[in-house]
Amino acid sequence: MLDKTKRGWWRSAVFYQIYPKSFQDSDGDGIGDLPGIISRLDYLEKLGVDGIWLSPVYDSPQVDNGYDISDYRAIWPPFGTMADMENLIAEAKKRGISIIMDLVLNHTSDRHFWFREARKGKDNPYHDYYIWRTGAPDAPPNDLCAVFGGSMWTYVPELGEYYFHQFAPEQPDLNWDNPKVRRELYDMIRFWVEKGVEGFRLDVIDSIAKEPDRHITSRGPHLHEYIRELSREAFREEGLVTVGEAWSADVEEAKRYSAPEGRELSMIFQFEHTFADCAHGDKWDVVPLSLPTLKRCMERWQRGLHGKGWNSLFWDNHDLPRIVSRWGDEGEYRVVSAKMLATALHGLQGTPYIFQGEELGMTNIRLPIEEYEDLETRNRYQEQIARGMPEAEVRSSIYARSRDNARTPMQWTGGENAGFTTGKPWFVLNPNYKEINAQAALEDPDSVFYYYQALIALRKRYEVFREGDFTLLEPDDERLFAYTRETETEALLVVCNFSRGETAFSRPEGFGEAVPLLSNYPDARETLRPYEARIYYRRREP
Repeated sequence: MLDKTKRGWWRSAVFYQIYPKSFQDSDGDGIGDLPGIISRLDYLEKLGVDGIWLSPVYDSPQVDNGYDISDYRAIWPPFGTMADMENLIAEAKKRGISIIMDLVLNHTSDRHFWFREARKGKDNPYHDYYIWRTGAPDAPPNDLCAVFGGSMWTYVPELGEYYFHQFAPEQPDLNWDNPKVRRELYDMIRFWVEKGVEGFRLDVIDSIAKEPDRHITSRGPHLHEYIRELSREAFREEGLVTVGEAWSADVEEAKRYSAPEGRELSMIFQFEHTFADCAHGDKWDVVPLSLPTLKRCMERWQRGLHGKGWNSLFWDNHDLPRIVSRWGDEGEYRVVSAKMLATALHGLQGTPYIFQGEELGMTNIRLPIEEYEDLETRNRYQEQIARGMPEAEVRSSIYARSRDNARTPMQWTGGENAGFTTGKPWFVLNPNYKEINAQAALEDPDSVFYYYQALIALRKRYEVFREGDFTLLEPDDERLFAYTRETETEALLVVCNFSRGETAFSRPEGFGEAVPLLSNYPDARETLRPYEARIYYRRREP
């Protein structure tokens, strides 16, 4: 068990993301809940994770599945009560598991008390909690387009003003230039720290300092000033872990967010690697994975942040498709490709995040368009069809990229409703739950689950996983992702075949006598088989 009073404990940790609505239902209403999570803590303890990143559980109208918060200090009733939340924090802590809450500080729900007051008039003290511009009904302040489609401006006739929202109209952006807003948010964070929460994931934190009149929606000029104040005022405890979601971050920017001196955040989520199979920087424009592009991206971040910052490591989350469907193989090689992808990621420097079901090798789902729940997916379909795109092409991109791929209920058993609920699930189950489920994985010593368990144990046992520098091997090879990690006393060699074919590989100088630590095949051969992964280890003379 990690000593979480130690500065930087999260560098040795592995976190597990729970999407509460789809994790475990305890009362038969078809919606996952906090008591359901508590009932599965032993499973997570067995996996070996050190913390849970809990997607939002606050009270919400659920327009964007909880990322539209109407009350930061209350629990959405279908998830449970504040007593359930306090029990989850306590029960997790007994097992050495920290609760890391998802904080949405960029915007609220339009049903939040602040916004309901703000709409009452320009003289209302809460009006300036949000961003308003005067205008005519048919002439928004500018042509900025929202992430989920449409304008970033919504008109309020009774005020003769537009309010600004980077996401849905039901998610008005907060005005961080107002010090009263910042103080309200800091006080709310302290409320949760006092309840025993041990860290926070900060949703779209790079967008809080927007300047919409200048078309600046991320990395505004006051961004780091605000984050330093946030850290100073709200994150005072030495052991708190803070991770900022920053879609706009490059390596240099990441150093500012996560510098070792700790004035801002513990680490960041950056997404450059997730565009290695996207054309023109558009996630919906799907192209085959360019492995050399992915490898050079990983190299840039590994070398750029070494000793100067800290990164999160992830393939999946609630906004991304399932990695085994994306860069692995859903069929014959599902298990070995899931293990290979885990190996490639967990051998790197950074803090790994496992998204629920990733440790089982869960896959994407294809649905009739009318069955998708995700707001972004539904809007994308309507917009692209209206623009005249062929329906088959629109559907293909949705099948590959919809956020709903990650949001199907957790597959616990091969029984009724996958063991997720005794009622009707809020969202459709992936039909393959009868073959892919936690019960089957726990009964199979060669399962993806136990492979993740082994990787987590290795990261805790060997310092080189945390501290070793990075050297990329064979950068132009289109099948092979291989690299070394080295400290003065230890060295790792990680070798991964990203293809369905066999590929040759020779160990580099100095690794001829290295011993195998882990592999996803039971025996070693001269060539790497489809999706084969190996980790070698050796001691070094200082």
